[in-house]
Amino acid sequence: MSKVLVFLAEGFEEIEAITIIDILRRANVSVLTASIQEKKTVIGSHGVEVIADALAKDAVSDSQINSYDMVILPGGLPGSTNLNDSPYVAKALKNQLSQSKWISAICAAPMVLCNHGIVSGKKITHYPDSVKNLNGALYENKQIVVDGKITTSQGPGTSLAFALQLVENLCGKKVADTLASQVLTTR
Repeated sequence: MSKVLVFLAEGFEEIEAITIIDILRRANVSVLTASIQEKKTVIGSHGVEVIADALAKDAVSDSQINSYDMVILPGGLPGSTNLNDSPYVAKALKNQLSQSKWISAICAAPMVLCNHGIVSGKKITHYPDSVKNLNGALYENKQIVVDGKITTSQGPGTSLAFALQLVENLCGKKVADTLASQVLTTR
């Protein structure tokens, strides 16, 4: 069973985070949500409170850091800015990169990948005008972009398609297509 880590920061985009978590769990992927704050309760950009499964400091401890097949960054503001400033997120991203494991970000969160030098020379997408410094990344105006082990998407309206792409990345196209049919969407 694949295991993913979804970081939650104050000001995250609720549609993106919840859709990703829900779809991955429907695909029988083990999802651990981690608050980058010192408390598990995280408030989204539209006032929705979510209780994370763990604190980020515990989720990226030396005993846990290598256990994730994918690390996911939901977007939203100021959530993406908060993710960008988190040493826990930086540690997890560097670890994923060093092991050639999946890294995914949506909406404004690709700025974190750009700012940490994760996507230099890679194709990405993001919410229009949300990333000021691509730092060598190559922007494509598409709903979803997969380049190697990096998957990015544009925003709330692309959340379901993005989540299904993450399922495909981890579980294969057949599983993603079956799940799409079950939730009454097309791919």
